[in-house]
Amino acid sequence: MTRTFNPSPHSRVSFQDAPTLSVDVGGTAFVYRELGPRTGVPVILLNHLGAQLDNFDPRIVDGLAATRWVIAFDNRGIGASAGKTPSTISGMARDAVAFIRALGFEEVDLFGFSLGGFVAQEIVLSEPRLVRKLILSGTGPAGGQGIDKVTPLTIMDMIKGALTFRDAKYYLFFTTTPNGRRAARAFLERLKERRTNRDKPISLSAFGAQLKAIRAYGLQAPQDLGAINIPVLVANGDQDRMVPSANTYDLARRIPGAQLVIYPDAGHGGIFQNYADFVPKALSFVEA
Repeated sequence: MTRTFNPSPHSRVSFQDAPTLSVDVGGTAFVYRELGPRTGVPVILLNHLGAQLDNFDPRIVDGLAATRWVIAFDNRGIGASAGKTPSTISGMARDAVAFIRALGFEEVDLFGFSLGGFVAQEIVLSEPRLVRKLILSGTGPAGGQGIDKVTPLTIMDMIKGALTFRDAKYYLFFTTTPNGRRAARAFLERLKERRTNRDKPISLSAFGAQLKAIRAYGLQAPQDLGAINIPVLVANGDQDRMVPSANTYDLARRIPGAQLVIYPDAGHGGIFQNYADFVPKALSFVEA
């Protein structure tokens, strides 16, 4: 394993200032950032469609890192990570597992948001001994309701964003109520807090591969989520347009013993809108 930076085990750096590190994964450089106490089981973050390191909500990352070792990374071909992005969820999961093992971990907690939640489920089902606890947000199961429609919805709101000079996440992640609009503006401002050494934007080819993988995941046969026998926390807003909220209830019903958190008047980014409530719940879950 090769790292470009080795911080103190007691480093208290915030996510906006965390250095971008690199690790060799089978001959390919993957970039990541880590913070929090370097002890115990780390929490690995798996992010959404079109996202790179600078798209993780700093309030959630910093909140978790107050007591947990947190690692955010760019999977293959995303942001500054090298290689070609797979066009399947299973391929993304294999790369994520290879990254985790390249860092030397034998056990991790996974926190998957949206597309990252698809990947996280695949990891748990294919490598059950690797994952201790699982957090799923804004996501759904293979073959879930409306997942195959993410591409047209995303493109429509990207066009809407371009016409209104707004980030598409303003429309995709939040409700149209005054509360949702305020939350959207606050979230997008938080994503700008890192001023230097920002990540590379996702390439069009990587974005296209992600869309292809999501559509195929939405069309594939349902998986046996009853085989997941680790603690799972499932969260979302009650009005998710991207991955309809019905999928959140479906996950909680099909995964044995899953805990469910639903935020009212909130969309796909419900945990961002309600980070002050969500972070303590997530910490309580992983520390229990």
